[in-house]
Amino acid sequence: MTPNMSEFRAGAVSPVECLKAGWATIKDSYWLFLGMTLLAMLIGGAIPIVLIGPMMCGLYMCLLGKMRGEQVPFDRLFKGFDYFVPGLVAAAIQTLPVLIIVLAADAIFIAFTFSVVPLKLKEEPPAVFWVALSLFVLIAIAVSLIIQALFLFAYPLIVDRKLSGWEAIKTSYRAATKNLGGILGLIFLNAGLGILGVLACYVGVFFVMPVTFASYAAAYRQVFPETPQGFASPPPPPASWAA
Repeated sequence: MTPNMSEFRAGAVSPVECLKAGWATIKDSYWLFLGMTLLAMLIGGAIPIVLIGPMMCGLYMCLLGKMRGEQVPFDRLFKGFDYFVPGLVAAAIQTLPVLIIVLAADAIFIAFTFSVVPLKLKEEPPAVFWVALSLFVLIAIAVSLIIQALFLFAYPLIVDRKLSGWEAIKTSYRAATKNLGGILGLIFLNAGLGILGVLACYVGVFFVMPVTFASYAAAYRQVFPETPQGFASPPPPPASWAA
């Protein structure tokens, strides 16, 4: 019987268990995955929307392969370019809303600065100026977190279930809404680790990144179990099924 590629578990994401599973996955190859992660972010950031998709696809290919017990060579990272178009579509859909919000917030901020704040007060802006600025920043952060949560599974779905970029986005959205609490908990848990990394002379944040992506791969596997063509995966907590 052919499995339903959009089938997923609801209420399956346990943040702490994902973090533990992620670390267990990469701990014996930590330096390999550190190099992969840093290179993926470096290349992906060079032309963000164009290159981040295939680089993230490649990174998740490596992580999911390691979870299956495979020996993962470094050059598998570049196999993500086999999914260039789906990765590009997924990246564009995720990035453009954030970009629009940021540009809109910038436009409002600039308009506010030149129309509301008197020129003579520019050197010492009033309290309302800082309140507005804080609101703009919080809105941008909130939108980014929501988009990250809703589309967290898009790249692994592309490489694991061979979905198109649009189908991966839709399936990720549906699965994330059924696991939103656990996903947000995991994102905030990783954000906390990132803050600790920043406090460690900032360099520490880079050493946390491989564990962060590995925990997201573990969350993906909790929600989307291996298909019959796949291999064994870490068992998810008891949960209901959704489609």
